[in-house]
Amino acid sequence: MPPDIRPPPFSTLDPMMIADAIESLGFSLGSEPFALNSYENRVVSFRDDDGGRWVAKFYRPGRWSNAAILDEHALLGRLETDGVPVGPLWRDAGGRSLFEFSDQRLAIFAQVPGRAPSLDDPAQLFALGEVIGRMHASAQSLELLHRPHFDAVSSCSASRETVLTSGRLRGRLATDYADISARLIESIESLRLPDAASILVHGDCHVGNLLGDGEHFALVDFDDCMYAPAVQDLWMLLGDDHEQGWRAQLEELVEGYEQYRSFDRAEIQWIELLRSVRLMRHAAWLLARWDDPAFPRAFPWVEGDGFWHDQLRALELQRVAIARKPWLA
Repeated sequence: MPPDIRPPPFSTLDPMMIADAIESLGFSLGSEPFALNSYENRVVSFRDDDGGRWVAKFYRPGRWSNAAILDEHALLGRLETDGVPVGPLWRDAGGRSLFEFSDQRLAIFAQVPGRAPSLDDPAQLFALGEVIGRMHASAQSLELLHRPHFDAVSSCSASRETVLTSGRLRGRLATDYADISARLIESIESLRLPDAASILVHGDCHVGNLLGDGEHFALVDFDDCMYAPAVQDLWMLLGDDHEQGWRAQLEELVEGYEQYRSFDRAEIQWIELLRSVRLMRHAAWLLARWDDPAFPRAFPWVEGDGFWHDQLRALELQRVAIARKPWLA
């Protein structure tokens, strides 16, 4: 193979290798591993021959260093010790949690039963706020040296570069994207927000990463843990598009959150900024992962102009939202 051509990520990770990797850690499979809905990593659930239910996560090659992954595991260890409900990490007799098999790295977690929450239920929003508050309170004194710190301008600039150099946009679309994204970043650079403490957060706290029975919830998948304002772990749970609705949802979340940790309501003014960063990062993520065959299969609309016209409209709406007077806490 020529040196400049790399095989797609996970190209060697077939069902036999998955089973062999799990069994190499001493597990006896009681069921065939079942692929879960994950694109960034490869994640499977399995049952051992004692009936225990587990999840194996195979980390995307080249994304995180071993040190960064072990920081994720250190955070999970702290949360488990403090009784915060999370997907417990499995360690071998030597205390190791990150393993290598062939060209893959993996970790094993106890499977968390349950379903995603309903954001229309105030009691469930309160419970979600509680578990997030517990997590932040537990993690706030933990120092991780290899996890990123939130930087809106750097993140948006890198996302913009990824999109513009991908070759996916041409002609007027490329010109419009370059213009609108540049103006959005300029708006972000000129934004004056209240100071917010940067704490260790989950980083990707959407409904798919919170599982429970409707009364109690656990957090799973800390792959994106980072340092950011606390509101980073709350804003994605605001499912109502109308201000009155999302403010009512936020009040329930914060009331639960403050059972364990105080919340600075001035951070509400960060939400549109966080939304802009996620919007730009998502499009860039899709293009950055396009060499992974799972992505064209799952997101075929990325190759159509319609997706990018919608993206341009969304970016312009974010620029306008940021240009307005920040939301009052």
